[in-house]
Amino acid sequence: MPFNNPNADWLNFRGTWVTNVLIAVALKGLFTCVPGMTNELGWTLTNLTYNIGEYSALTLWEQLDEGEQYTPTRKFLMVFPVFLFLMSAHYTHYDLTMFCINLAVLAIQLIAKMPQMHRVRILGINKKA
Repeated sequence: MPFNNPNADWLNFRGTWVTNVLIAVALKGLFTCVPGMTNELGWTLTNLTYNIGEYSALTLWEQLDEGEQYTPTRKFLMVFPVFLFLMSAHYTHYDLTMFCINLAVLAIQLIAKMPQMHRVRILGINKKA
């Protein structure tokens, strides 16, 4: 019998994937409205903001689907940051500084989601007290 985890199970609900896309679009729209904000900086901030998350004893990723790898939801949550990175890189016109920032954020996201990193804590981040 599967464990019911309301903290992570909502990611499997209908419409969650669309909601993720809408959140990214809303973030980009919000940053576009800031006076003096360039399109390039707006895309980079959208990428950074989308990829920031909350932490607890287990990350949301570790709680998702009871740790089972390569479920449809996990695949989507791996692919969407790559898509966001590509959009950010394109709309920043591959500016080296912005590209490096966006690439670093993507690398952190993807490395943290690898099966080998399950419950691994680096530099004590997210470690139980």
